[in-house]
Amino acid sequence: MKELQRLQTFRHIVSNKFQIYNSLFMTLPYDKMSNIAMLLPFLYQESEQGFPKGETPTEIIDNFFEDHTEIRSEEKKIDLLFRMIQYIERQVVLFDSIEDAAFPKIADKSAIGTISRLYQMASEKGKLQEVKDKLKDFSVRVVFTAHPTQFYTNNVQKILQELRSAIKDDSVTRIDILLQQLGLTPFVSNEKPTPYDEAKSIIYYLRNVYYDSLGELCTDIKDLFGEEVTNENNQVIQLGFWPGGDRDGNPFVKASTTEKVAKELNITILKCYYNHVKELKKKITFRGVDKKIEKLSDKLYNHIFLEKGSISSKELIDGFTEIKNEIIEKHNSLYAKDLDAFIDRVKLFGTHFATLDIRQDSRVHLNIIEKIFKKEFNVDYNSLSKEEKIEYLTNRSIQINPNDYDEEIIKDTLENVLQLKEIQQRNGEKGVHRYIISNSETIFDVLHVYALFKYTGYTDDNINFDIIPLFETIKGLSAAEKTTDELYKLPIYSKHLKRRNNNQTIMLGFSDGTKDAGYVKANWEIYETKELLTKIANQNGIKVIFFDGRGGPPARGGGKTHQFYESQGDTIANHQIQLTIQGQTITSVYGTKEQSYYNFEQLLTAGVNNAVFKDQKIQLTQEERTLLDELAELSYQKYSELKAHDKFVPYLEKMSTLKYYGKTNIGSRPSKRGKSDKLSFADLRAIPFVGSWSLLKQNVPGYYGFGTAISKLKEAGRLDEVKELFRNSTFFKTLVQNSMMSMTKTYFPLTFYMREDKEFGEFWNLLYNEFLLSKEMMLEISGYKDLMDDEPISKASVDLRERIVLPLLTIQQYALQKIQEKTKFKNEYEKMVMRCLFGNINASRNSA
Repeated sequence: MKELQRLQTFRHIVSNKFQIYNSLFMTLPYDKMSNIAMLLPFLYQESEQGFPKGETPTEIIDNFFEDHTEIRSEEKKIDLLFRMIQYIERQVVLFDSIEDAAFPKIADKSAIGTISRLYQMASEKGKLQEVKDKLKDFSVRVVFTAHPTQFYTNNVQKILQELRSAIKDDSVTRIDILLQQLGLTPFVSNEKPTPYDEAKSIIYYLRNVYYDSLGELCTDIKDLFGEEVTNENNQVIQLGFWPGGDRDGNPFVKASTTEKVAKELNITILKCYYNHVKELKKKITFRGVDKKIEKLSDKLYNHIFLEKGSISSKELIDGFTEIKNEIIEKHNSLYAKDLDAFIDRVKLFGTHFATLDIRQDSRVHLNIIEKIFKKEFNVDYNSLSKEEKIEYLTNRSIQINPNDYDEEIIKDTLENVLQLKEIQQRNGEKGVHRYIISNSETIFDVLHVYALFKYTGYTDDNINFDIIPLFETIKGLSAAEKTTDELYKLPIYSKHLKRRNNNQTIMLGFSDGTKDAGYVKANWEIYETKELLTKIANQNGIKVIFFDGRGGPPARGGGKTHQFYESQGDTIANHQIQLTIQGQTITSVYGTKEQSYYNFEQLLTAGVNNAVFKDQKIQLTQEERTLLDELAELSYQKYSELKAHDKFVPYLEKMSTLKYYGKTNIGSRPSKRGKSDKLSFADLRAIPFVGSWSLLKQNVPGYYGFGTAISKLKEAGRLDEVKELFRNSTFFKTLVQNSMMSMTKTYFPLTFYMREDKEFGEFWNLLYNEFLLSKEMMLEISGYKDLMDDEPISKASVDLRERIVLPLLTIQQYALQKIQEKTKFKNEYEKMVMRCLFGNINASRNSA
């Protein structure tokens, strides 16, 4: 009943408001756009009716121009289509703003997952102390990454913020003005953003959203569960930051970028404190105390604006705690809670705001080590035995001068390692203390990084860094158990871990895992790998912390994230929840104060509920494990056959938007690894790979092989076993529901015309048949009448978004067809494809 009421609320304050405010576009004074609002419904109608009949995008667009306009020249048609794209982009922004503004009224704040409900449950069941004890040993770390699926300029972000506020207030006048402003404000930069630009784009959210929302959440946790559960040494909420530190994700990131971003993070949080203190000064006007606040305010000002002196988080905490105590003692505790709120933020954000992570590919490190050994030791690294390599990498200390190396990647890497200690001095150790190694497969991938610290002047005792292997391929995941066990038993690394409180963080890559092995196999492989790594860590007295590399859609580890963590049993370490969020997920799930508060607390309570209120459905029986093994293997076989198909990569190259990701101005990094002109599967980055399937409305990585696996068991008369697994296993149910989300956003009629294609028709039919089979099988095991049956609000949101962007998808597919015709307007049509990327990506909110 409650879900039905929430659905009615959604229709009233989202669907209806969109129809009302969308009508304002018709009256706005946009240049050359006065007739777009009247023409767009006709293009939608032509698309909705034409695609299911197998009409090509070209036929649909031609029919639209023939039946509804008098335009006949190709130049004018192109001009109108571009204006339609701009119009739909703004419709998407309007819908986003309306839905975001409605969030506080739609979200079920009394449901399990809120901290107030956690407190209530703990009190009722006599488990309050257990919850408090768990909170002392638990935290959530969300790490922001800058991947090319978030491209709004700061100007557009500011308009979005104002538009949400106006919609909340139902201020038609303000909305009208803001929509005018939106129409005249460029959505896309003429130039590619630099890595620093991307960092500033995410810092915008730190300053304007998370400073308040997470500050309030930490204060509320402290008020409910006591001050002992959250303090400077045990922050239940932590933030991480990749823009400016992630070299593997973006080869354009240099040592100078890292320094610049670290400084920006430091200055930004101090500006937040300075503005907060200005507000406190208006309230705390008591004799003597006001001078103390003024002194601290001046120190902040001098550091920020005059670059004179420095100030530490300890100095701020001690200073304002002294002021608070004096107010309690002498001034009736007036505004003491306001001071508490400020102190809580300083404990949370320190002088770093978010921890800047460093990441690089293991193969790059190997190349650097080989060159260092040749130059510094006159030794061929690859000719050494395993024992000799370990001795050189762990026991040799030298002071390399980066300028002695001509190769840019070596020089820059060494300069970056050298400067990290300086960043720690300014931002605090929490400012940068994690070095992540992509594509890790052996102990040497970790030891190479340890050696880089020792070769640049660090002693063993002052390597104040967590060295984090990232296992992301099936080969890496399979080797993870052996790799970590060897590391733990290595004396010098064991001593290093003791200096790091015997904590070892291990990152697991969902994105590349799914790309490599398919949806079911990757998720089950990661689950089992976590179990093995937990067991090995426990045997060695190590507290293992898992860091999940997740993207937006289910195919990259997104979807029902907090349900995923609730579904992990006792066999997986549950000390922290760490995950990456990026692109659209930042704006759509964590983009407003209300959303970020709600979703952070959902993650936090998921981990606590898992530990304290154990649900038997999360403990897998041996029979269930065997069944999951079979499903994973069967789906992997089917997916592997698809990957091995000779049309797999050519299909993406010729029929999708894949090659246009790298040409857009929405991200600074290349869309593929390697420098070869020829595209290989291995070089494909996960984001354009998954995103291209999404923009084809086929979403293949989110379900392919799942239907076949279930069908094979059905043929063997074992479907009831799978149904039972869906009912009894939270993990499997979450896996199925996430896959259903991928399929809900699938629309094969968009590409029905491809089924007769001479080159790709057979391949397209493989995809379509597996989609139909997967949908049929999942509905059968779940008992649902339709996909996402149990999530009516999410489904309603998806349906509305799909309606908005259907004309945009038509235009994009039309442009792709025109490019293949070798038209003289190829350049214009390529720009059209790229421009359509923006609105389509934003509308789906978790396409990549």
